[in-house]
Amino acid sequence: MNLQTKPFGKLADNAEVTLFILTNANGVRASLMNYGATLVALEAPDRNGKLTDVTLGFDTLEGYVKFNSPYFGCIVGRCANRIAGGRFHLDGKEYRLATNAGNAHLHGGQRGFDKAFWRAEPKLPSVKFTYLSPDGEEGYPGNLAVTVTYTLTENNELQIEYTATTDKPAPVNLTNHTYFNLAGSGTILGHELLIASTQYLPVNDALLPTGEIHPVKGTPMDFTTSTSIGQRIHQLKGDPIGYDHTYVLENDGGKTKLAARVLEPLSGRVLEVYTTEPGVQLYTGNFLDGAISGKGGRAYQQHTGFCLETQHFPDSVNQPTFPSVILKPGRQYRQKTTYRLGVP
Repeated sequence: MNLQTKPFGKLADNAEVTLFILTNANGVRASLMNYGATLVALEAPDRNGKLTDVTLGFDTLEGYVKFNSPYFGCIVGRCANRIAGGRFHLDGKEYRLATNAGNAHLHGGQRGFDKAFWRAEPKLPSVKFTYLSPDGEEGYPGNLAVTVTYTLTENNELQIEYTATTDKPAPVNLTNHTYFNLAGSGTILGHELLIASTQYLPVNDALLPTGEIHPVKGTPMDFTTSTSIGQRIHQLKGDPIGYDHTYVLENDGGKTKLAARVLEPLSGRVLEVYTTEPGVQLYTGNFLDGAISGKGGRAYQQHTGFCLETQHFPDSVNQPTFPSVILKPGRQYRQKTTYRLGVP
């Protein structure tokens, strides 16, 4: 295992951003930066041993800042996904948040954790990032102390462990927002996907959950057997077309379980996702439209990447039947997600 560091640029306030590069004995390489605690690149071998970066993003820090990156590779919070109306009630008080996605609050607001400067502590085989979100930041209550630790193993696993504590009751729902493309280029419609779930959360036109839980059987949402992402995508409604839905995972008391498995047939690369979380959001890069030029100058078109965001359910603060996301003082938020790379 090897760890390298190198400068990756400066922010407007002259804060120096560093790239931390973990490499294992198999050549798998994870590049991380302290702006947004972001996974900048993840290089993995195909069936012939050829290494390719299987994530979307930018070659320089400027891209992440200039293009107001659509959450490429970053940690999002305090609450991942959408909150209806940008508001919620907690202990008799209404909290109002930024509405940065139509009339909804998305991924922590205007300056969520994806735009935060995190303290980094590299120590093989991990990089630990810490951030203190002050009381009132983006409208959320409580001083929230967060840690996110990325660990690269010799089994070609990238493990992400999250913890958080607060001094006031506060909603917390963290995730990583990496866009994957296991071929390294082109669309992801030919990727074959299995999701270990028989239920999903239907959404309205604003992509907010209705509060219902529906079976996937007999719908385009069914990935209980390995199916290409593009096979039924055009049966979906919405503009733009694509998957942007939460799947309900087995309730097993927070134990780690398989959430999804993806195979890219041409390269032979396989990605398996394991998590302690109750849900996983499948997003197929629907809002990418070619306006952003990413790594190598490639224009990122619609469906050039997919996300598997392990998390609690969207809008849980306004949906009393969903698992609670409220963290209380004296308790610790914990979750772990593992991305395992391989070939058949």
